[in-house]
Amino acid sequence: MAKNLMPVGNKSYFEGEIRKLSPEAFGFFFCKITAPDFLNHPILQLHVKTKSGLRTLAPVGSFEGLIFPEEMRNALKFGYKFEILWGYTFEKKYIFKDYVDTLYQLRLEYPKDHPMNYIAKLFLNSLYGRFGMKYLFDVIRLVDKKEFLKCTSFVNGQVDPTLKHKNIIDLKDKMLLVLENQFNVADSETKEYNINIAIASAVTSYARIVMSQFKNNPSFKLFYTDTDSIYTNLNPDQLNSLIPNTVDNKLLGKLKLESVSNKAIFISPKCYALESVEGDFNFQVKGLIKKVPVTLNDF
Repeated sequence: MAKNLMPVGNKSYFEGEIRKLSPEAFGFFFCKITAPDFLNHPILQLHVKTKSGLRTLAPVGSFEGLIFPEEMRNALKFGYKFEILWGYTFEKKYIFKDYVDTLYQLRLEYPKDHPMNYIAKLFLNSLYGRFGMKYLFDVIRLVDKKEFLKCTSFVNGQVDPTLKHKNIIDLKDKMLLVLENQFNVADSETKEYNINIAIASAVTSYARIVMSQFKNNPSFKLFYTDTDSIYTNLNPDQLNSLIPNTVDNKLLGKLKLESVSNKAIFISPKCYALESVEGDFNFQVKGLIKKVPVTLNDF
């Protein structure tokens, strides 16, 4: 966020191969995309609707989608091909440098267990996501208890199941209702939330560009990768010799060494087990609380 240009200002719609008229066009392009068939780790991602919900996939073959031009230029180095059909161009500007530098300096000044360090971390990590949040906020109502009991949504001591409520809290003579907002545009309470999908998308695109340098590299093994992490067979010095200035425990935006393991099992996204050189066991299973007794043999 600190070092990269962001899409700002008014957008302009275009059709056709914009790169012929403006090679440095900046925005979001809807393309026909062809992925090379020799990549072990495809680097471009799509959201795909499945029976079990929305999934993030990195497809091979041909597909269509919106892409940030900086990510497109990076993908060209890996053998991807693009035909631009239409899109939007934006102005570009550095907008986060002072924000990021100031908060990161706070993190360096305070120890990890200090509240100021934690607050600065939250502000840094949550800002870009806030630009991409939905308009559908919960509707919260504080109502008189007697009136609530009379209303049709409360039948025989139970809440009407057709009322999409998330929580109902009894406050003696009042009832606090947390209801699901089913409309994209609310009533008179609608506010301007300063949401900007273009900025949020640009940040995640830049992050994928950074992570792409660790994929499909024949010089080392990549066992597992997630949003901002890798598990590999190289130590920090070896990785820095291959990709200079990659690992540094203090510099912003660099990888930090988290652990060294003797054994590891990687099964699927958010599902793996590690046995450290000190003999400690750690695991990650999405949806499973850590209190459940799990061993390496279970994996």
